[in-house]
Amino acid sequence: MTHRSAPELLTLHAVRLLGYAATPRIADRFDLPPAAVEEHLLDAQAVGRITYSSFGGDGGWSMTETGRAWGEQRLRAELDQAGACADVEQVHEAFVPYNVTVSELCTAWQLSELEVGDARADLITISAGLASAADALAGFETALTARLGRFAGYHRRFRGALDRIDVDPGWITATDRDSCHRVWFEFHEDLIATLGLTR
Repeated sequence: MTHRSAPELLTLHAVRLLGYAATPRIADRFDLPPAAVEEHLLDAQAVGRITYSSFGGDGGWSMTETGRAWGEQRLRAELDQAGACADVEQVHEAFVPYNVTVSELCTAWQLSELEVGDARADLITISAGLASAADALAGFETALTARLGRFAGYHRRFRGALDRIDVDPGWITATDRDSCHRVWFEFHEDLIATLGLTR
């Protein structure tokens, strides 16, 4: 049976996964009511789990070390409650080699865009490698969501970015959208937060 995470935990987990984000984006991450998310954020701020800051007129929330520790404790308790530890560990083990490949593909594309070095990344090769990762991600998500519902959506988002790169290669590594790199990075962060690991 799939475990449903508490809205308070999902709100703080969204802050960690997104790194820095405004309230509407945090609410959208797990499709939570914005008003309830705002309350959870203010409560978390009051006890030092998150901070709010503004840059150039844009404001957003970010996680403190206290918040990271609290989140990892809650995620660990959730993992035990759902009996999902072995499943997540197996997914993480299978994920690691794909993570190396995706990181290499994204780095190669970024260097090629910046014209660093002599080699130029081939979009067809990059696409094929990312398509293989997308197939693996579908299996990872199926295994995880059987236990923890909050892992849903990664494959859809990654595949959606991949389907756009022929028209706009920015969908490989851009930071201003749900690019392949951004979705993959977030999935990795979700796994290590859940298992209490470091990158």
